[in-house]
Parts: sequence; structure tokens; C-alpha cells
Amino acid sequence: MQKYLVLLMLTTTVFWACKKSETPKKETPTPIVPIDSVQTEKIIEIKTSYGNMYMWLYKQTPKHRANFLALAETNYFDNTTFHRIIKDFMIQGGDPNSKDLDSLNDGNGGPPYTIPAEFVDSLKHIYGAIGAARTNNPAKASSGSQFYIVTNVAGQHFLDKNYTVFGKIIKGVEIAYTISTQAKNSKDRPYQDIKMDINVLSKTLEQLKTEYNFVP
Repeated sequence: MQKYLVLLMLTTTVFWACKKSETPKKETPTPIVPIDSVQTEKIIEIKTSYGNMYMWLYKQTPKHRANFLALAETNYFDNTTFHRIIKDFMIQGGDPNSKDLDSLNDGNGGPPYTIPAEFVDSLKHIYGAIGAARTNNPAKASSGSQFYIVTNVAGQHFLDKNYTVFGKIIKGVEIAYTISTQAKNSKDRPYQDIKMDINVLSKTLEQLKTEYNFVP
């Protein structure tokens, strides 16, 4: 009888030990983070001696967007100038030739390729619009790097569907206007170099709203 009780106690002890080890652990719930606080978008910062401008690149023009981001991320634009300015019209820059001391070759440089036109009905030449410069070609293909910013508050809609609009200034458009009013020569080149430093920034949707008052 005593032997039986000992055996029963051992069996009971093993049973409860197994039950205890099989008890599932409580998992700490993963906190739910609002998607708007983690999703980021790339924007362009254009730094000049007159102030900074911030550019949104349209996703509706993917070829122009990808090209501009690729150039900006490799510092292609840094130390280029706004080599052509016309008040109440636009300012133009992005030519690597504008880095040298020969002002006569400004406007003729860029990568050895063009970008196919990407005309979108809803993307117009409004105040602050970013357009791609180009040579006179039947396909209206864009320059690989030269771009302009519309500085006429009424826009420049005669350019619509003639030049690709691929972005817009979301903060600092008044800087573009100020640049357009600087003293220049007969070829619309500023007497003083207006250099730019272009960077790619990552911003959350909340930052775009609070820092730039912009919602994509």
C-alpha cells in the first residue's frame, strides 16, 4: 500500500509539472503605429544664398521624377547656377556648364540623354511649377538636367503640353520670385552667380503637413 501511494504521488507530481510547462506564455501585444507617422516621402531641398525652396516631385511623371532624384542623390546639381532669369516668367538652372568660368556655354550642357515627354492634363504651369527645359525637338523630349521654376503668379499656361511639368515648389516660392528680379545681362544671365545646393529629404506625411502645409 505504501509503495502504491509513493507511485501515485510521483505520477501526480510529473502530471502537474507537465501541465505547468504547457501553460502558454502571455504575449505582449505589438503597439499599433498609425501608418501616417512612419510612411515617408522624398522631397527636394534647393538651397540658395537668397533662401531655401522645397520641391515636390509628381509621381504622375515617373521618368522625370526618377531622373531628378538620381541626379540630386549624386550631388549633380551642386554648385550649378540659375543661369537664366526673367521676371514674372521663370528662373532656369541645372546646367553643369554653369559651374565653369565660361558664361557663354551656359544653357548648352547636361547629361548625354533626354527624357521622353510626360504630359499630364492635370499638371499645369501654375505659379511655382517645375518644368523640364528642352531643345526644339519634334518629340518635345526633356533635357536630362535643366529645369525651370515658374515665377508668374498667374502661371504660364501657353507652356502646357509643350514642356513637361514634373513638380512644384511647396515652400519658398517667393525665393524663386526674388531670384527672378536680380540684375542680369542682355542674355538673361545674372551678373552674380546664383548657385544652388540640392538635397533629397525624407519626410513623413505628418511632417509634410506641419512643416510645409502640404498634403500629397
